[in-house]
Amino acid sequence: MNHSEKSHETEFRMIFRTILSMPRMKINIVGGGPAGLYFALLMKKLDRAHEVSIFERDGPDDTFGWGIVFSDKTMSYLINNDRETAAAIMGSFETWDNVDVVHNDQKITIRGNRFSGIGRLAFLNILQERCLDLGVDVRFRTNITEPDMDDLVQCDLFVGADGANSLVRRRYGEFFHPTVDVRKNKYIWLGTHHPFDGLALTFREHPSGVYVSHSYRFNPTTSTFIVECPADTWERAGFERMSDGETCEYLGRVFEKDLGGHPLLSNNFVRWLNFTIVKNRRWHHGNTVLLGDALHTAHFSIGSGTKLALEDSIALVKCFMPNRGVQSALQEFERVRKPIVDGLQQAAHASLIWFENVNDRLHLEPIPLAYEVMTRSGRVDEENLQKRDPEFVALYEDWAREKILSENRE
Repeated sequence: MNHSEKSHETEFRMIFRTILSMPRMKINIVGGGPAGLYFALLMKKLDRAHEVSIFERDGPDDTFGWGIVFSDKTMSYLINNDRETAAAIMGSFETWDNVDVVHNDQKITIRGNRFSGIGRLAFLNILQERCLDLGVDVRFRTNITEPDMDDLVQCDLFVGADGANSLVRRRYGEFFHPTVDVRKNKYIWLGTHHPFDGLALTFREHPSGVYVSHSYRFNPTTSTFIVECPADTWERAGFERMSDGETCEYLGRVFEKDLGGHPLLSNNFVRWLNFTIVKNRRWHHGNTVLLGDALHTAHFSIGSGTKLALEDSIALVKCFMPNRGVQSALQEFERVRKPIVDGLQQAAHASLIWFENVNDRLHLEPIPLAYEVMTRSGRVDEENLQKRDPEFVALYEDWAREKILSENRE
């Protein structure tokens, strides 16, 4: 037996001993989104004797939104924690490495940004099927009310994975100390059959005001198309008085040059929203813990909502693996995970603020605007951008030198 084989055997024995000594738990989860489903399947995979139940308000094929995005780093976490789920997800992926910034009818492409898209419903169905295969009790169309929680909390671990408007968080708000910050921009989540080649950020000026679209392909024929605009643009356009069809037609005209003749589509969820930043001072109370958007949100412009939900689930499961009790595991979860989430929320907030003040940036030419788009969150600096796409950085530096020379000539 070589060294690698001995190492894997030792690791397996340690995990096996941990499982044998781990107390079997009854786990109740409110919310059948990415956080609730993935946590459930990982805990059930860790020990089939755990009694894991999910209570989900909607049906298995009911979902809002269109597609979601993953980075390569997030996919590596999924591969390491459940290969079966990861393989099914990757089998449905559309993958790209370019970000296209469109401004003043000019497209600037920045490469080296490897992402993958998948339909939200396809993704949830994969997690649902894996949960059922492992023996998780998934109860669809079960609407939990506040009085129901008095019974549901009578378990070893009670998980609130019920989204940004979490009932679990509100029920125990005096212990979690949440803050909910409703932001000023309006956004709407639509789709189109125009197959975008990568992640596109498109800036359009219109008589009613400024619009930005965030779009990406998630299957061979369909793309997500999120439109964001300032509140005054939304009011001037009169969206409040429009039907679903009128809204899609109006925005289709705004982005006519970008849609290749395809209309914008709804999936029975045409609703303008204001993004809500959710934070919690405490992450757990007694045997209750929050996961995913119930615990924290990150602006869609950095594409990290699902990433955070899945990585929350992975982190919490790992906190149980050294045979910790519930209280110890929940404390450790907050200790190790909160600094990571705080950093990502800080980056997401910087990106959100940039888009809220987009009117102040549209005087820029396409190349410097694209540079600002790539560095807006603070997570990507010039050195990192140089590694991703040296040709784009050279293009930007040439533009900057020419700009200086032009100003000196004047």
